[in-house]
Amino acid sequence: MILQKGTIAPDFELYTTPDQKLKLSDFKGKRLILAFYPADWSPVCSDQMSLYNETLRLFHKYNAEILGISVDSKWCHMAFEENRNLHFPLLADFEPKGEVSRRYGAYDEETGESLRALFVIDEKGIIRWSHLSPDSVNPGADGILDALEEMDKTK
Repeated sequence: MILQKGTIAPDFELYTTPDQKLKLSDFKGKRLILAFYPADWSPVCSDQMSLYNETLRLFHKYNAEILGISVDSKWCHMAFEENRNLHFPLLADFEPKGEVSRRYGAYDEETGESLRALFVIDEKGIIRWSHLSPDSVNPGADGILDALEEMDKTK
């Protein structure tokens, strides 16, 4: 089961490029969207990450950044980002394989991949919304945007 609303988001540090890492705590004071997904290059994942790339401007309106996370390597992510012209970081939950995905309850032991799970985290590092989609379904951005809008209402 994925982590639920009200849970403190577990910190992590993962590669975003071959020589650069990002930590959850780097985003303290900002809202953060974590988009766990099964694999670079798969049709549904490609569509999902492209949609989030097109939605970046709306995310930024809510002071939110987005990070994509899968068990693919930093080199695979680099090629995928370049091919899809993505303007947000993809993080490699590669070694130890799926460690961060497991902490968020978003790892499929059977396939060895991240589940398609979304988390919206507030400025203090608390999960305010989470959602799990079937691997074959693009969850879109509506749930994320609704959660960000709701956070503005409860400020």
